[in-house]
Amino acid sequence: MSVSGRGASPRKRAPAKKATGANAARGGVPAQERELRAQGKKTMRKLLDAAMVVFDKRGFHAARVDDIVKVAKTSHGTFYLYFANKEDLFRALVADVAEEMTSLANALGDVGPDEAGFLELRAWLGRFCDLYDHYGPVIRAWAEADVDDSDWGRMGTETTRAFTGGLARRIAAANKGVDAEIAAVAFVAMIERFNYYNVSRGLRYDRDAMLETLTTIVHTGLFGGARPGKDARR
Repeated sequence: MSVSGRGASPRKRAPAKKATGANAARGGVPAQERELRAQGKKTMRKLLDAAMVVFDKRGFHAARVDDIVKVAKTSHGTFYLYFANKEDLFRALVADVAEEMTSLANALGDVGPDEAGFLELRAWLGRFCDLYDHYGPVIRAWAEADVDDSDWGRMGTETTRAFTGGLARRIAAANKGVDAEIAAVAFVAMIERFNYYNVSRGLRYDRDAMLETLTTIVHTGLFGGARPGKDARR
């Protein structure tokens, strides 16, 4: 997926959220060659979460398997039971992000110009911010790695198309005056870049103020919303 930048300064990350569904069971080439039990899936997830911490601090290219196993508090031997190398682990994380992004794009309901449309969009933007906050290290490392790996670059292009395609359909249904595809890409670029600065550059705006402002901009600009200020509604 097209992402915001690289070289973010290290920051203290919140504990990683527990993965569910398919994401909890996805691993690298060695893990895919056998059926994993519950403990194996837990260990693999610990390695994936540790890698996100390392990528956040060091970036993709500087990260080493040694760094990952130290954060995960496990051994190199254990690492290679689940992943062939650092790149193999990263592919599993990228697949997680791609799946989450595609699912999120499809989760946006109809956004009309009324109060219900505003609230639908606001809730969706909140989910996007949560996803970026959790997977930000992977998304930024993905941008760094895209330059060197055509497979990751292709996956990024496919994810971007799937993500913006879902949004474009919602925009087209609500606004006939804009090119829906261009509008969707601009929409994603804005919220992604904003989250990059908010999370990676340490701005950390108040969540309610952030969501209220972003939603107002998008709702009025793309979905025909005419929403009074927050105080005026009270």
